[in-house]
Amino acid sequence: MSALEKKNPAKKGTNTRCSLEYFDLRDWLSIVENSGDLRIVKGANWKTDIGQVVEVMCHDEGTPSVIFDDVEGCFEGFRLLVNWFTGTRKNLTLGFPDHLNKLELSQAYNQHTRTIEPIPHRIVDSGPILENVLEEEAIDVTKFPAPIWNPDDGGRYIGTGCYNITQDPDTGWINCGTYRVMIHDSKRVGLYISPGKHGRIHRDKYLAKGKSMPVCIVVGSDPLSFLTSSTEVPEGTSELDMMGAYRGKAIECVIGKHTGLPFPASSEVVIEGFIHPGNTKREGPFGEWLGYQGAAMPSEPWVDISAVYHRDNPIILGAAHIRMPYEYARYRAISRSAVLKENIAKAGVPDVTEVWAHEVGGSRLFLAVAINQRYPGHSTQAGQIAATCHAGAYLGRLVVVVDEDVDVSNLEEVIWAVCTRCDPATNIDVIKNMWSSALDPIISPDDRASGKLYNSRAVIDACRPFHWKKDFQKVNALGSKARKEAWSRWGHLRD
Repeated sequence: MSALEKKNPAKKGTNTRCSLEYFDLRDWLSIVENSGDLRIVKGANWKTDIGQVVEVMCHDEGTPSVIFDDVEGCFEGFRLLVNWFTGTRKNLTLGFPDHLNKLELSQAYNQHTRTIEPIPHRIVDSGPILENVLEEEAIDVTKFPAPIWNPDDGGRYIGTGCYNITQDPDTGWINCGTYRVMIHDSKRVGLYISPGKHGRIHRDKYLAKGKSMPVCIVVGSDPLSFLTSSTEVPEGTSELDMMGAYRGKAIECVIGKHTGLPFPASSEVVIEGFIHPGNTKREGPFGEWLGYQGAAMPSEPWVDISAVYHRDNPIILGAAHIRMPYEYARYRAISRSAVLKENIAKAGVPDVTEVWAHEVGGSRLFLAVAINQRYPGHSTQAGQIAATCHAGAYLGRLVVVVDEDVDVSNLEEVIWAVCTRCDPATNIDVIKNMWSSALDPIISPDDRASGKLYNSRAVIDACRPFHWKKDFQKVNALGSKARKEAWSRWGHLRD
């Protein structure tokens, strides 16, 4: 048995059984490099070069991963990884065979995650993350390769592909959430958290009590841990435990010297500190995941850094925020589509065949749901639940419900169904006063300033009318089985 297999003794997988080939980010990176899907850029500057490379590389599905090394003005050997969730690297990250397409990958992910239970993380005394512990005068986060991602950003963002570990002061529940992290200076970082998010709830509880909130920010991790941290789980469940559940083995964590919070021992870079009551500063603007330059937040708490932990020659995981589609949207599409399908089914909607949270909408703004219609109102029910369930409620915009013959992951097929099966006067419903965010570009500056963070949702019924669906004109195309056979026989002609 190899050293990697000893560390990660998962059984060999099939199309529906997860089998991870890596233990940490360095194992993952080695596999990608050996496959020829890695490019190394040396000597770039963080002010403009990294953002330009991201614009060139991160919109398209088939481009390689990029490591930035020897970044100007940063510590020697400190690196930044981008464009890690594209092509077959999606399959590698989630532990499934390369031949699965994205819809099959989401289905396999769903089958795996629906059967797992949280495995409590395990506290250990040591790990690679403790190779370097910087405190007091040694702390200087400006020496890490955190770039200006977009030209109009208000500063360098070290936390994009990161997760923030907080604890509920009342229950002790440990939460991991993905929130942007901006460098203010060598020993302070800004941390913006949208209202309603678990980390924001924790922060508000601490500050209401007049207490300082401890926080650990993991800015260097393996892609799967980052993905797990940003996937919706029920309140009271720790994403650290779900990371272990996905792997079938408890995540080993060390305890922060100053906060007492746990973080994975195999992390690359961790920032530890406190948010103290009353300490606020302008944060942003930042080019957000919606593809627009988000407004600056006039008064957001900052984190006073107590310690920085990092491995030798550490790697920051970057998740570039640019005009969609891009890597951030790709990985959320895989996971959210599966979670959304589960949410709809658990709400009692039958025969939901497929769901896809489209990349072009950041995996939130444009949801497509396919059903096998069973009764009058079935399509309306499916659309309303998709728009309002936990996985679909935050900052959505459009929900399209289609018949089972439409590939929900194919944007052109979904729009074709809208164009040919939806009567705008009778098949579009609007839900008002829904949960949105200050990041939503459709919210006016006045409403944003006053905290009126609501938007509306359009639920588009693009199914054949139920009461005469049998008489609806027949589609002049191969069925799904025949189409798959055609691609199997003749797909090589496209190469």
